[in-house]
Order: sequence, then structure tokens, then C-alpha cells
Amino acid sequence: MKREELIEIGKKIEEFFDGKEVNLHPSEIAGYLKYLKHQDEHKFYELLKRLPKELLGEVLLELPESIRDDAFEHLSAKELAQAVEELDSDDAVDLVKDIEDLDAKLEQEVLEKLEDEEYKKEIEELISYDEEQAGAYMQTEVFKAYVDERIKDAIERLRKLKAEGELSNVHQVYVVDKDDRLRAIIPLEDLILYDFETKFSDIVDDERYKPITVKATEPVGDLIKKFEDYDLAVVAVVDDEGRLLGRITSDDIIDLVEEQATEQIYNLAGVDEEIEEDDDIKEVTKKRAWWLLINLGTAILASLVIGLFDETIQKYVALAVLMPIVASMGGNAGTQTLTVVVRKLALGEIDWQNAKQALLKETLIALLNGLIFAVIMGAIAWVWFHDHLLGVVIALAMVINLLAAGFFGAVIPLFLKKIGSDPAVGSSVLLTTVTDVVGFFAFLGLAKLMLVH
Repeated sequence: MKREELIEIGKKIEEFFDGKEVNLHPSEIAGYLKYLKHQDEHKFYELLKRLPKELLGEVLLELPESIRDDAFEHLSAKELAQAVEELDSDDAVDLVKDIEDLDAKLEQEVLEKLEDEEYKKEIEELISYDEEQAGAYMQTEVFKAYVDERIKDAIERLRKLKAEGELSNVHQVYVVDKDDRLRAIIPLEDLILYDFETKFSDIVDDERYKPITVKATEPVGDLIKKFEDYDLAVVAVVDDEGRLLGRITSDDIIDLVEEQATEQIYNLAGVDEEIEEDDDIKEVTKKRAWWLLINLGTAILASLVIGLFDETIQKYVALAVLMPIVASMGGNAGTQTLTVVVRKLALGEIDWQNAKQALLKETLIALLNGLIFAVIMGAIAWVWFHDHLLGVVIALAMVINLLAAGFFGAVIPLFLKKIGSDPAVGSSVLLTTVTDVVGFFAFLGLAKLMLVH
């Protein structure tokens, strides 16, 4: 946000504290708090303490992690517990897990201070799910109707629950039997078209209302794919017996996709997402240094290849001028292929079994680009150094290196996935090694054969 917008939000917040009717979104308040944290830390903590419990939890979730951690340290366990109780169960779990990441003891204190025992039990159950399972992102607040119930009675119950603030964002009715097994999901826009005296048992077998579900223990990757395949806004969560446990909404899926994309970007660059969020410069430096050390080793390997042709370079100085071009083009072409393949692996579009087509496609693209830039660079080298053979050497080296870049840019992440490693982690270092070594060896080897007599 711009500074002027933030100042305007600050004025609205003060009006809100004065009891005036002001329309403020938690993200706007969080944006202003972030601004205050860097401008006036004392005022930041003062405003944080003044926020009503109905807003506090949502605002905390909108804050950047480092600022949120500071906020946790300046709020009591009771204040945090009150904030948790005002949230929907999925958001409450996110907040509790954030508190746990900072201080496990504080998390226990917060849980102990939750006044609603049933709600506390729900939160503890949701926290027990692994972060790679769908259940970890489930919201237990759903509107259920029963097969032997009239539509009229269900709508009356819904009206009462909404008035009491027990439910929000209700767009579907989840119809269950007496054992809580999910039978149908009916949109409200369809429900109002029926005679209200109709029982749900008369409409649950309509194919339109057949429920699309995920199991609570289902992997997150499968959950995301189901949302994409069926273009869902919400999905029901069931146990192994088909009993309704809750729902997962699209906002949680968007967050998950964003987290996965962020993690992949960090991994491709050889940095750790968790460490990068840390304000400890020493820790961040140490983690990055390990990857730089590995990269130094691969750079030395490439230099050893160059060292094999030191006499060739001494006799033909133009090689030293053109050599980085071959390696750079190979590196960039390989990165293009690597990025595409890693992303497709993450989305489940390719795997080891159907990789042949993707491998052929990426290799062919690399070969065609190699031929195009071989002609361009060959002509440039010829004109630049007035030597047609030098143009031929760099052209051939360009084709070889871009071909290797395309092939290994696809093979490396596929192989890492096959052996159970994250294809994004380490792929770029391995690929750089290949393109540097192949590029230098091809260029200088061909030069020795064709130019130096």
C-alpha cells in the first residue's frame, strides 16, 4: 500500500476505536500495523493491544511472520486464546501452529485457556493431522441437514445459526444420514427452487448432488489436483467410513499453491524458505554458504576442464573471449527446461512413467534453439575475428551444449523425483555443472582439433 493509503487507514482505525461505524478489512489493519512497526514501534504494540478479540486473530494471520512473532511475544496467552476462539477452526489451527513454531510452551498455555471444551477438542484434533494431509486444512463448521428432514426445517435451523454467528460463508447444504455419512451436497441456489415441504430423502439421489470428497488423510497434492480437476470452490472432507468431518475452502488451497510455488522458487535458487524468513543474518548466511560451497566445487571442476586446454587457449586467444558465451547460453537454455519440468512435476502433469514425451519435446526445442543460435554466433565470430573456422567451432559447440542443456534439464529433475528427492533441490547446481563442463569441453576440444595445428 502507498503511504497515503496507510495514513487514511490509520484515521479509520482511530474512528473505529471511537465507536464510529467504519468498514475495515483485517488485511488493511495488518497493512497499517506493518507500517507502524517500522515507523513507531511503541504505537504498534499499543494499537495491537486495543484491537477487539473479534478482529485480533484475523489481523494476526495477515501479518508477516516476523512481525506476527513479535506480536505473540507481547500478547498474553489469554488474549491469544480469545483471538483463537473467534476464528473458524481452519484459521484457528493456522494461528495455533504459528504460535507453536515460535514457542511450544506458549501454544500449550493458549490451548489450556480456551474456554469452549468442544472447540478446544476440535482444534487439538485438527492440529494432530500432518501438514501433508488434507485434514490439516479442514474447517469443521459446516451446515448439515438430515435425509429424513424437511427443507423447511433445515432452512429454519440455518437462519437461526446465521443469526447467532455460528456459521459463515454457507453456500451448500451437506446432507447426511443418521450415521453422519455424507449423501449429497446441495447448493443453496438449487435448494430454494424446491417445495419447502419436500424431504431431503426425495432429492439426495439426484446425480447433480453427488458429493466430491477427500479423505482427511489424503495427501495435499491429491487435494490440490482435485480442486483443479473439478474446478471446486469447496470440497467436503470425510473419514474412511464416509462420515462428514468438515470442508476445505478455496482460500486455503490458494495459500497451499502459493506456498508450494514459493518453496520451489527458493529450492531452485538453493535457499531454504524457512531460514530466509529468519531475521538471524548468521543463520541465513550459513545456509546459503553451503550451496555456494557446492557451487564453488562445480566451478572448480569446470576450471579443471579449461585447464586441460591451456596450451590451446594460449595459441588462440580468441577462445578465451568466446568461451563464456557457450557456457552462458547452455546455462540459460538448461534453466528454461529445468523450470518447466520441475513445475510440471509439481502439478502432476508428468512423472517417470510418461516422461518420454516431455524429454523428447524439451530436447528437440533445445536442438532447434541450438541450431538457430549456432548460425547467429558462428557468423558473429567469423566477422569479429575474421576466421571462418572459429565460427564453425563455436557453432558446433553451441549445438552440443544447448542439446545437453535441454536433455539434462529434463532428466535431472525426473531422476531426482524417481529416487524420492525434491526435484527442485539441487537441480540447478547439477545442471550448471553439466552445461559448464560440456560447453567448455566441446568448445575447447573442437578448437584444438580444428584450429590449433
